[in-house]
Amino acid sequence: MKPTLIRITTVPISLEKLLEGQLAYMSNYFEVIAISAEKERLENYGEKEKVRVFPLELTRKITPIKDIAAVFKLYRFLKKEKPSIVHTHTPKAGIVGMTAAWFAGVPNRLHTVAGLPLMEATGLKRQVLNFVEKLTYRFATKVYPNSIGLYDFIITERFTKPSKLSIIGNGSSNGIDTDFFNPIRFSEIDNISLRDKWKIPKDNFLFIFVGRLVKDKGINELIAAFSMLSELKNNISLLLVGPFENDLDPLLPETLVNIEKNPDIYSVGYQNDVRPYFATADALVFPSYREGFPNVVMQAGAMGLPSIVTDINGCNEIIQNKMNGLIIPPKNIDELFKAMKLIVEDPVLYSNIKKVARKNIEKKYNRKQIWESLHEEYKRLEK
Repeated sequence: MKPTLIRITTVPISLEKLLEGQLAYMSNYFEVIAISAEKERLENYGEKEKVRVFPLELTRKITPIKDIAAVFKLYRFLKKEKPSIVHTHTPKAGIVGMTAAWFAGVPNRLHTVAGLPLMEATGLKRQVLNFVEKLTYRFATKVYPNSIGLYDFIITERFTKPSKLSIIGNGSSNGIDTDFFNPIRFSEIDNISLRDKWKIPKDNFLFIFVGRLVKDKGINELIAAFSMLSELKNNISLLLVGPFENDLDPLLPETLVNIEKNPDIYSVGYQNDVRPYFATADALVFPSYREGFPNVVMQAGAMGLPSIVTDINGCNEIIQNKMNGLIIPPKNIDELFKAMKLIVEDPVLYSNIKKVARKNIEKKYNRKQIWESLHEEYKRLEK
């Protein structure tokens, strides 16, 4: 009989995008149960991955009463299922999952840290988030920051002792399927056709951003820098792939006006399959304020794109400056502008970093390697 492994995220999109394929792989060795909010979407995920599911009312906001109710509901479920491992991802799932697992006496309580919203918080909110983070780690038996930068931050902030921390493989929570994210799957005709669909000039140098269109992702700076560059050059475009989140992390009003009014900016919303958009683009721009280990940067690299990223953990581990991309300071419009201008104006540099982009991902972040490393960790803990 297989031991039971429970994986918990706050919302199902994290299971779908951040852990794609991983739970199906683990089901070869465990009875896997996925827990998240949004019952219908979670059930669809379970059918696709062929794993059991258990819906739990979780929110991404600070909602103490709902969170206590979720802990109690999860505690009862864990007492019934008696899993050998509970493994959580995302901050809210972490505190709810680790608390319930501790009270239920689950022997292996694991939490992956893949980005910390508290890095951008201040005042009382920062104090509350710090306390919640420390409590999560206290209830966990092991904590897995998915980048060296996060590991160092956790130690510096004294959230837990070093003996509780480990990094799986070279970092990343799930790695990249380099067969799936491969530019050879898209022909020149495909790429031109997608540009035609959105009326993007086929000969323009196309920058792309993929992710949530929010302040923390550096979108205000990106739009400002691109607007400056587009005044100098008439052969560039910017493609934004992702949803706005005006209730959680809104953009500046002037940023929204620029996105709407600038004819060289194309916003296409959330896309289930981002590969065609990477395939038709020339470079990723990802000026985020904070990350764990960004899948988008790995995906872009696997698709053969160089990246302009900020000097933050995760990004500065995947990208080496002027080797497979460019690294700039965060929250700096002028430096972002200079980097975008450089990559357009220096074809030799662009060609050199583009050649290395995919090779780096294949060597260090192949998805199967991450899965195997995590499975080995599970086996070690169960002994």
